[in-house]
Amino acid sequence: MAPVDVRSLGYRTDLALLQLDGSVVEDRGTHLVVRTPANPSFHWGNFLLLATPPQPGSGRFWLERFEQEFPGLQHRALGVDGTTGSTDDLAALAEVGLEADASSVMTATSVHAPPHPHPTAVVRPLVSDDDWAQQVALAVAGEPEHYSEEFATSRAAAHRRNVETGHGQWFGAFLDGRLSSSLGIFTAGEGLARFQEVKTHPEARGQGLAGTLVHAASRHALDEMGARTLVMVADPGYLAIRVYRSVGFADTETQLGADRARA
Repeated sequence: MAPVDVRSLGYRTDLALLQLDGSVVEDRGTHLVVRTPANPSFHWGNFLLLATPPQPGSGRFWLERFEQEFPGLQHRALGVDGTTGSTDDLAALAEVGLEADASSVMTATSVHAPPHPHPTAVVRPLVSDDDWAQQVALAVAGEPEHYSEEFATSRAAAHRRNVETGHGQWFGAFLDGRLSSSLGIFTAGEGLARFQEVKTHPEARGQGLAGTLVHAASRHALDEMGARTLVMVADPGYLAIRVYRSVGFADTETQLGADRARA
């Protein structure tokens, strides 16, 4: 059986960054098994990546494959490789109770300043213990259903290790010394740099912080990291996607996945 050759730029860069975090990728021919032993509650660190969309009526089969590979995990998560498609391609997984999602893979080879940059924010890398503690608090703020403090602490530790080993940078926008928006940018393959977790505190949204940060991090990746193509994955229905487009990103692929929190 031929190995799985991942075509999706979104999933290729996902896998590259997961492997930086210590994740293991196992090829089963029809799908990949992605494991992150250090963080078993991370849905998209412990998932199956199918080489092709699931056939009609195959949802139960794929759930059973997940359960065989990940006994005891409370979530279910399956991605589908490819560059196009819609949630209709995930119908077999939706039929067995998973929530289907189609995200936009966005790319840029150059960027320009946002139309409304924040005039006073201090934009700089996170460096101190206090900076990274603020990153944990920012990750949890406004999204407690997705980011517990334990999960956010584990993710921040992994991001900090990747920064300190030279794989990229984590930037923050500070207002009066408080981390109000942040994101990561990491090398994710030859000429590729991938954004991670663009977040703005609920009380600081709508002020131009995200656009200011994305532009600054993009320039850093293009000028200092040797990147030729910048990649981010965004929710097409969320307002932030307009921010990414405003600095030069374009929607180039669709990334498909389906998950649920508990069996």
